[in-house]
Formats: sequence, structure tokens, C-alpha cells
Amino acid sequence: MPAPLGGWLGGIVLLLAIFLPAFLLMAGTLPFWDALRQRAGIRQAMGGVNAAVVGILAAALYDPVCTSALHSPADFALALAAYGLLVFARLPPVLVVGLAALAGALGIPRNFVGQG
Repeated sequence: MPAPLGGWLGGIVLLLAIFLPAFLLMAGTLPFWDALRQRAGIRQAMGGVNAAVVGILAAALYDPVCTSALHSPADFALALAAYGLLVFARLPPVLVVGLAALAGALGIPRNFVGQG
């Protein structure tokens, strides 16, 4: 990016511009948080915010990830196996990503599903 916001300095300035408002909101709310969370209306609002965040994350998972990465049943099987390793086997995410990359490179999902 050209000056004045190019390079490392611009990256740091823009990173601060993105995260500083949320940090300031948290710093300003923290002293009152115990009193706020005792109110029923605040608890209900937080429940709605949590539900909205889950919906946004699900939409973000579907649109760029699923539509661009899952092209066949073999791809879906590999994603499902990786999910199982994360949730049920409780393997570290770095290990699951490495195993999924290795399985994809070797063509294991295609041979397993029968598309190879």
C-alpha cells in the first residue's frame, strides 16, 4: 500500500484502529460488569448477542469455506473426519490440520470414499 499507511507502521496503525474501540468498550464496561450481568434484561441481550454471533460464524463457515473447499463427497468426508478428531478425540488443532493436509495430499479421502 502506498504511503502514508503502507508498510509496518501503517499495519500497526490500522490494527490499532480495528481493535481499539472494542478494547475501550471492554475497559469502560469492566468496572460495572458485575452489576450489569445481574440484570435480567442484560442477560437476555447477551443471550441474543451470543446467538447472533453463532449465526454469523455459521454463515461465514458455509459461504467462503464450504462453497469453495467441499467439491465432492471425499472432501466432505475429510472435513467430517477432521471435525471428529477435534471434537471427539480432542487432538490439538495444529495436529488435525497437519493430518488433514497429509491425507489430502496423499489422496486418502478419495480412495476411502471410492472416487479414486
